[in-house]
Amino acid sequence: MSGSPGEGRSRARRELTAAVAGAALAGALALTAASQRWAEVTAERRAPLPPVSGTLTGGAAVPLVTAAGLVLLAAAVALLAVRGAGRAVVGLLVAVCGGVLAWSGARVLAGGVADAAADLPGVSGTSVTGTTVEVAAVWPGLAVVGGVLAVLAGLLVVVRGAAWPAMGQRYERAAGPAPPRSEEDRADDAWKALDRGEDPTEPPPAPRPGGSA
Repeated sequence: MSGSPGEGRSRARRELTAAVAGAALAGALALTAASQRWAEVTAERRAPLPPVSGTLTGGAAVPLVTAAGLVLLAAAVALLAVRGAGRAVVGLLVAVCGGVLAWSGARVLAGGVADAAADLPGVSGTSVTGTTVEVAAVWPGLAVVGGVLAVLAGLLVVVRGAAWPAMGQRYERAAGPAPPRSEEDRADDAWKALDRGEDPTEPPPAPRPGGSA
């Protein structure tokens, strides 16, 4: 039946799985992008000095990309262990890291690598007459994709995370007292007894004395 407790638990598990996978994938995309070449910088210098070239990785161009990737991987694990307000906090952190990732990638795509390029050896100084930057769009673009994915996963956690199970919750319930059975539970037991060919109105048989034939 639609809206049953079993369906609700299954939906909660699917949502939790999606959020954890989204945060982990976003973190992996961020770390992958950070290790790649994002820009090639060439500085023209006064004659007779030759041009100087340098490469900017994602981690060098925008150090926050690496940091956001590491936080997202840690948050993916934390989502399995926390619940309630703690899970909402983790969800907000995931969304914020996603925003940082998306902003970092978009900034580089818009040409915002001048400060990082100036730190390359030989690229700045009085002898430099001009600088050109060639951006490899695929890697900043990958950071933007990871950022959007993390934002969506974080918002899902904030909105829906309170209803999700947590790691160890099953064992905690098993160790505690059994919850009271509802009318729906008893009716379900009666139907199962009928399926087995038993009369649910009959009392259970009394235990036989030990050792008697």
